[in-house]
Amino acid sequence: MSAPAGQSDAPVLTAHRAGLSGCHRCGRVWPQDQARCHRCGAHLVAPDRRGLQKVWAWWLAGLIAYIPANVFPMMSTQTFAGLAGNSEATILGGVVELMHYGNYDIALIVFVASVIVPVGKFLAIAWLAVVAGRPASVDQAHSRLKVYEVVEFIGRWSMIDVFVVAILSALVQLGFVASIRPGPAAVSFALSVAFTMLSAQSFDARLIWRGLPLRPRREP
Repeated sequence: MSAPAGQSDAPVLTAHRAGLSGCHRCGRVWPQDQARCHRCGAHLVAPDRRGLQKVWAWWLAGLIAYIPANVFPMMSTQTFAGLAGNSEATILGGVVELMHYGNYDIALIVFVASVIVPVGKFLAIAWLAVVAGRPASVDQAHSRLKVYEVVEFIGRWSMIDVFVVAILSALVQLGFVASIRPGPAAVSFALSVAFTMLSAQSFDARLIWRGLPLRPRREP
């Protein structure tokens, strides 16, 4: 399949190659030699691959904090006012225990938010940091941008399992069948979520477009 006439020889002009820089706050485009945005007063910074060092630093800190979050107990449970004994469970152990008491919906939420979402974010951020600025076609750049948007979207839901544990902990004051208290892993998990969010926010999405070829690649 051949490219449309007149499009195959047209250069891919990005804002960086045009000598422009976008404002992160208001989105206005200014020349790269301008230090501040005249609209909102924000400081203008050109995209630079050296900024990925901050991304990797926050990413590694989040990964280190995620390890004890899975090793130490996430919550401690006391059933029937202590008649059935006390137990401490890790994230996966808590999921199994919630399923044991018939809370399948809560168990699914905790499993998705505690395991699938964090691991997916770690892999996605690491992949974006590796491929940022590398040669890519327009379609590949759009795919990378979609991955970045997904990471930004799910970041706001990363603390949902800590929120669930906090809600379950309120049962202690109400005196229901099971009393649940947050464990030390909840702090580690909250730190891991905060560090990964900072890692995603430190990533400059403009680096995705730095790898575009000067001319679109011809399709065979």
